[in-house]
Amino acid sequence: MTDVRGYVALQLHAHLPFVRHPEYDDFLEEDWLYEAISETYLPLLQAFDRLTDEGVPFRVSMTMTPPLVAMLRDELLMSRYARRLDKLCELADKEVHRTRKDATFHGLALHYQQEFRGLRALFGDRYRRDLVGAFKRLEDAGRLEIVTCGATHGFLPLMQEYPEAVRAQIAVAVAHHRRHFGRDPAGIWLPECGYFPGLDAYLAEQNIRYFFVDTHGITDATPRPRYGVYAPIYTPTGPAAFGRDAESSMQVWSAESGYPGDADYREFYRDVGWDLDLDYVRPYIQPTGQRKNVGIKYYRITGRTAHKEPYDPGRARERAAQHAGNFMFNRERQIEHLASRMGGVRPIVVSPYDAELYGHWWYEGPMFIDYLVRKAAYDQRVFRLATPGDYLRENPEQQLATPPLCSWGAGGYAGVWLDGSNDWIYRHLHKAAERMIALARDYKQPTELERRALSQAARELLLAQSSDWAFIMKTGTMVDYAIRRTKEHVLRFTRLHDQLRAGRIDEGWLAHVEQKDNIFPEIDYTVYAPR
Repeated sequence: MTDVRGYVALQLHAHLPFVRHPEYDDFLEEDWLYEAISETYLPLLQAFDRLTDEGVPFRVSMTMTPPLVAMLRDELLMSRYARRLDKLCELADKEVHRTRKDATFHGLALHYQQEFRGLRALFGDRYRRDLVGAFKRLEDAGRLEIVTCGATHGFLPLMQEYPEAVRAQIAVAVAHHRRHFGRDPAGIWLPECGYFPGLDAYLAEQNIRYFFVDTHGITDATPRPRYGVYAPIYTPTGPAAFGRDAESSMQVWSAESGYPGDADYREFYRDVGWDLDLDYVRPYIQPTGQRKNVGIKYYRITGRTAHKEPYDPGRARERAAQHAGNFMFNRERQIEHLASRMGGVRPIVVSPYDAELYGHWWYEGPMFIDYLVRKAAYDQRVFRLATPGDYLRENPEQQLATPPLCSWGAGGYAGVWLDGSNDWIYRHLHKAAERMIALARDYKQPTELERRALSQAARELLLAQSSDWAFIMKTGTMVDYAIRRTKEHVLRFTRLHDQLRAGRIDEGWLAHVEQKDNIFPEIDYTVYAPR
């Protein structure tokens, strides 16, 4: 497909905050990872591997953030996930027995029994519990282009007062990516697509070639780009900025008209963990008896009322195929229109989504991607699925412009991460950053124990800076947990700082914290040293 008129770049942003609690046998927030593995990462891997095995050509860009990679490579978390899969298979077997005389739901119970057994085989037998390695093999095979993110998804515009803190988020991420994927990342997903003028210089230091911004990050750039979001811009120091296409985003994201809201798709909010008798589901929910989603959902969306009809997997699969065809048709018409008006410049439609939308929130999402890739390869000749890196190699001449401060959060700027619900955190984060920079400046030849304390201080600062905590406080979901995590990391950092300054490091406590917050084992604290 060398004679195409344009490109479509699917960008899947796979991210979860670092949640690891070895002090508990069962911790609710670790379910964020386990659900995403079962419902998003394994189904996507299965779809990508199937397409590769069948020789279907495709290119997809995907972020794998450092916290997610660290968790997927953590032996404790992966052993806990394997245990969870065993429990899911056990529950599915019980459901097959319970519904044996129920013509409406028995087929669905068998569906989940087969699905969970298949996931267990994928995780344990095919991928040997190494999902990062599985994604890396897809990149090595030329199917994926995996990009990095901020080290802990810290919102960079609110760190710009401390250049060393911005530099650390990027440099630590690049080093972590290199360690796990064997190459430098070509691009970066700026956390929350948060950009501020001058950030491109920090990216250029790490040889990052491109990044993503929301639509207004391109349309409001200076000077205003001639082609809008349908061609990238080069920033003053070199890295290219790609802007989100609103039209293709709305077709998937929109709560009103997006594909995932179709009546035939699975209803996310009806789960047997809530619907069935408490004593029956007790072995599969929290040890305290707190109900939660367990992953077996028997109903389809149906409509906006509480009334829900039984889910029909075959019917939902047909809808996924239809929606993939509609998405492809719309991109064909969009690119034909754009190409006719861009004077020989081939447009690129950048369609970024949270990866967890595909499978977790939208159960049929991985099917949609599978169908879309096949249809794009064989049923049209207008566009090619490509990555931003592909586009720059084939179209190296682009406009020069500077994006404004922007994000993809509600309102388009920093309001989600800085308002009355979460603004209290920044005086603590800024003070910790200031102190970390001073520590890195002052400790040029530390003892081994001091080096360990300095490295752990850097980890605690990075973990405290995660934008997820401010986001959760704003949205009002797991607020107590987000506040707790912020305070814990700031307090641990402060204790380490004070012990270093006093020359009295508690080695036993340090070892405990190192074991608990074990992200970035190779971190070099001097990344915070002033230049």
